[in-house]
Amino acid sequence: MSSGYTDPWQHYIITSISRQKKQNFLPSSSFHLVYWIYQMRNGGIKMQAENTQRLTEGVIWKQILFFSLPIIAGNLFQWLYNTVDSIVVGNFVGGEALASVGAGTSVINLLIGLFSGLTTGAGVIVAKYFGAGLEEKLRRSIHTSSVFTIVFGLFMTILGILSSDWILRAISTPSNVLDGANLYLRIYFAGIIPMMIYNMGAAILRAVGDSKTPLYYLGVSSIINIVLDTVFVSVFRMGIAGVGIATVIAQIVSAILVVLKLARSKEVYRLEWKLLKADRSMLLEILKVGIPVGIQQTIIGFSNIFVQYYINLYGSAAMAAWVTFNKIDGLVFLPVLSFGVAITTFTSQNVGAGKPDRVLKGTHVTLLMNILYAAVSSFFFFLAAEPITRIFTNEVDIIQYGMRMIRTLIPFYVLTAFMQVLSNVISGAGYSFASMMIMIGNLCIVRVLYLMIMTPRSNDIATIFQSYIITWVTCAICLLLYYRKGGWRKSLHANA
Repeated sequence: MSSGYTDPWQHYIITSISRQKKQNFLPSSSFHLVYWIYQMRNGGIKMQAENTQRLTEGVIWKQILFFSLPIIAGNLFQWLYNTVDSIVVGNFVGGEALASVGAGTSVINLLIGLFSGLTTGAGVIVAKYFGAGLEEKLRRSIHTSSVFTIVFGLFMTILGILSSDWILRAISTPSNVLDGANLYLRIYFAGIIPMMIYNMGAAILRAVGDSKTPLYYLGVSSIINIVLDTVFVSVFRMGIAGVGIATVIAQIVSAILVVLKLARSKEVYRLEWKLLKADRSMLLEILKVGIPVGIQQTIIGFSNIFVQYYINLYGSAAMAAWVTFNKIDGLVFLPVLSFGVAITTFTSQNVGAGKPDRVLKGTHVTLLMNILYAAVSSFFFFLAAEPITRIFTNEVDIIQYGMRMIRTLIPFYVLTAFMQVLSNVISGAGYSFASMMIMIGNLCIVRVLYLMIMTPRSNDIATIFQSYIITWVTCAICLLLYYRKGGWRKSLHANA
């Protein structure tokens, strides 16, 4: 009986899809080979174009390193335009204003943690379909993610503005910094939609292997933020409000740039206005991966709010020092985080391509690079603790607190490098729920219990720092055990 297909290549592709729908949404490696030959033979859409990078072939360490470098640079710009806020405020306004920005930042990190997880979920799904060569599903995943970003952004704007004052009071924010923190928060949340649009757009571009374009856009917005911070605060004397407004304007610019990039692209991942709608099944698929990561980020953010509560008890000098430490922490952590983003995309693309051995090799290579970086950078920042702290302030109490924080915590950053790689590999393979449970269990539950038990017994701020070290150790052990023995590895090979 005739199959109805005059082209044998087309016949093979259609029948392969039908068979594999019953087993898994991702096709086999042999199917990929024929599918790509068919595309080239018929002049189909090339998914490897512009700045995109297919991570399923080639020398692993080079691919991960060169894919990570633009992400590191992009995160450096992100760090710069968050850190300049603190530097400008600390030097031109004062210690209390610096503490106000810090109190606001901890709340921001809590409320946007969920969305960060959802961008991770979108990135994982987009990377899988890109690696598998499934164009129609790739388009649906991109447009569903875009619609969801707008809806969720509106929700976050309303929630953030309405709840900022209540949250700041709940974490015992001192009265002398409360008004400033509240002002900063409300300005930030009024402009949070552009930030979310940029983050989702950047996640989509990285998922298809383009880590350079988000870097360029962050560079532009960072320069704008630095210039406006300086002008609004030092020239127009707008104080905390000037810092918040400058940040929002910079975020609007980055959002416009990433939308134009996706809308004007000639590739299969382009954004088409007529296709903008939320596909229910695709949204559920994105949420399945993204919600566990988002919950993880939110709950860990809550534990950091809990830490902020105890820091606040030591007064505005300790609060300002905590702001300073977090900015330095952000700088040290940039490559650690960036290698984590890279291994997530690497894992997702290779899972989609049915290459489990390459996933494992990539994990080992990334672990080595990340741990080596963390060891070298920790040594440098430990020695340079005092001059780095002085960049933010000249107030002696703040400097002393800041140096103590750096020299207590920085030496243990190799553990965070280890954790980032393993948790992102597990999430990139589609097992974000397992990663979520391990991270929440240790970095939130164990940490909060430790603080609740130990801080009433001690008046030393070092007790707060010890909660981080202990939970980094326990989390690293749990992730290693799951990485080696967890069910994700069997599924990884079963789907090859």
